[in-house]
Amino acid sequence: MEIIAASYLISSPSVDLCPQPDRPEYAFIGRSNVGKSSIINMLTQKKELAKVSRSPGKTQMINHFDVTGSDRKKWYLVDLPGYGFAKVSQSQRKSWEKMIEGYIRKRENLVNLFVLVDSRHEPQEADLEFINQMGAWQVPFSIIFTKADKSTQKEVAANVRRFMEALKESWEELPIYFVTSAEKHLGGKKVLSLVQAMNDDWWKQKGK
Repeated sequence: MEIIAASYLISSPSVDLCPQPDRPEYAFIGRSNVGKSSIINMLTQKKELAKVSRSPGKTQMINHFDVTGSDRKKWYLVDLPGYGFAKVSQSQRKSWEKMIEGYIRKRENLVNLFVLVDSRHEPQEADLEFINQMGAWQVPFSIIFTKADKSTQKEVAANVRRFMEALKESWEELPIYFVTSAEKHLGGKKVLSLVQAMNDDWWKQKGK
């Protein structure tokens, strides 16, 4: 699948104010500065769809994008606030956490959550904790390792291996993962292939 149209729709401060759950939805989340906006722009082939910022914590609401695939079916792509080291107040961070939890646990048409992890680093506690929380909440997710062009292939492979091994301590079955580079347009087609398969299942269940 390719994305033939994508446009910003709305930013919502809570799950209750999100658009009608009338189509499959895929959300993207990760630590601040993980390269989330760049990945979204790579997938949609629109350089400025999601705002890329050098200062972490710029995404502060639930941002919906209206997407049409090459099969002419519509779906939602969602850009969520990052977690981690964004320089915000404790109260602001708590507010974000509440908003994110509400969305992830209550959004009925959320098919898959893509958790973005920076491939340049060894396993980070914040990422592992977040992923383990998804398990506790029984939220379907996949992992996207970002910025694979910023290190050697050997370093990226080693960091990915270490991360997946760290997950084995908590998980019997490991999640699907992708290694990507927005700069080199690496991995995007594989991510969209998964979206296509999940979209097909979603519409089949709806009898359409």
